[in-house]
Amino acid sequence: MALTHGITSLLAALKDASITARAAAQQAIDAIGESEHNAFLNVDPATVLADADRIDARRAAGESLGALAGVPIAVKDNICVRGGNTTAGSRILKDFVAPYDATVVEKLKAADAVLVGKTNLDEFAMGSSNENSYFGSVTNPRDTTRVPGGSSGGSAAAVAADLCAAALGSDTGGSIRQPAAHCGLVGLKPTYGRVSRFGLIAFASSLDQIGPLTKTVADSALLLQTIAGHDRHDMTSAPIDVPDFSAELDRGVHGLTLGVPREYLSAADGLDPGVKSAVEATLADLEAAGANLVEIDMPHTRYAVGTYYLIATAEASSNLARFDGVRYGHRAADARELIDLYEQSRSEGFGAEVKRRIMLGTYVLSSGFYDAYYKKAQRVRTLIRRDFDEAFLTVDAIVGPTTPTPAFKLGEKTANPLQMYLEDIFTISCNLAGVPGVSVPCGTSNGLPVGFQIMTPAWQEARALRVAQSVERRTS
Repeated sequence: MALTHGITSLLAALKDASITARAAAQQAIDAIGESEHNAFLNVDPATVLADADRIDARRAAGESLGALAGVPIAVKDNICVRGGNTTAGSRILKDFVAPYDATVVEKLKAADAVLVGKTNLDEFAMGSSNENSYFGSVTNPRDTTRVPGGSSGGSAAAVAADLCAAALGSDTGGSIRQPAAHCGLVGLKPTYGRVSRFGLIAFASSLDQIGPLTKTVADSALLLQTIAGHDRHDMTSAPIDVPDFSAELDRGVHGLTLGVPREYLSAADGLDPGVKSAVEATLADLEAAGANLVEIDMPHTRYAVGTYYLIATAEASSNLARFDGVRYGHRAADARELIDLYEQSRSEGFGAEVKRRIMLGTYVLSSGFYDAYYKKAQRVRTLIRRDFDEAFLTVDAIVGPTTPTPAFKLGEKTANPLQMYLEDIFTISCNLAGVPGVSVPCGTSNGLPVGFQIMTPAWQEARALRVAQSVERRTS
């Protein structure tokens, strides 16, 4: 029996005793065991049920419980959970046992959530289809011949297939929002610095953010409420007050000015006609609900993909240098010299896409190319950020498609990395600018889900969720 509840509905059922935490956990465990989506990499049923039993016992004793008490939540396997494997979807870390909890995991445990397992992902979060995992591809619950998106494809598939109530993912260039769009979910990338990255295995440190994948907008607000906040362990975590993200959900969009970038609805970006139709219908609904729609220009959007794949790969090259077969992770068995140990361990441990990005990043950071590539990319990043700053002087939010196409076939784009990279053309700018972005389902194209993206100024997640709630109510 699948766990059809989301966070909000399950909390209500737990409160009125129509279900117990153990029963909800058992439903999740059974559904995971029967699933063929390859969404989970690590599940410990005994621990999950023991955690659920403790919640039930405390509830029966009348003790005060956390905001997510008894809710089964999955965690992407690049986020550390103490005592269990944290693989990042890579052979090089397949036997690594995390010695501590990530801050977001500590917050989930403090809220009495039941951590049901670790989810599959593109290796080191590098990918847009979840076909790059050492542990095999994940399939899309909406159509098992298609990808769930990436890199948080396992988390998205787990929620869409009713294997858990919600999940955490990470988003470096769209890795929460893109799989949310492909699987028909709500996916939120918070403002950079809103959620601690402590305990997240780094891909690109200036871009990575942890966020929720949920069944509803209200669920997303609740989960973000739990994991947000300043953390002294993360120097990029901002000492900004955390508002009530649910407070504005019911305010509607009347009076809001929504900017629609001309560049986002251009056929030149390979926008699928069905995606364009669903997005335009949603825009019409928002206008009918009282929003003021205006066309805006985001002139540096065309440079976003190139800029991202210079900055992100450079940071990946630096971050992944630590995986060398010495301290932890895979170690080549027959290396005789230290240099052989490095070369063989990394060659055997990393997959093709990770190697491609490490080599590209190392190249752009090398002597003679730093100024021409990496430094120039940082300058263009500033121009992209200014596009957002200027737009937000006149609009309350920027809206458009999350992805140019619905979920594509497994294997369709693996032979063409550039075509794969262009799947993130609408999501990457959000990370480069550091602003929050939400993807919410807005219809279908050929029977497959379409995502509608809302981006707001930094620290304005509540406003993005407010718009998303209006979209959800008109398309659910």
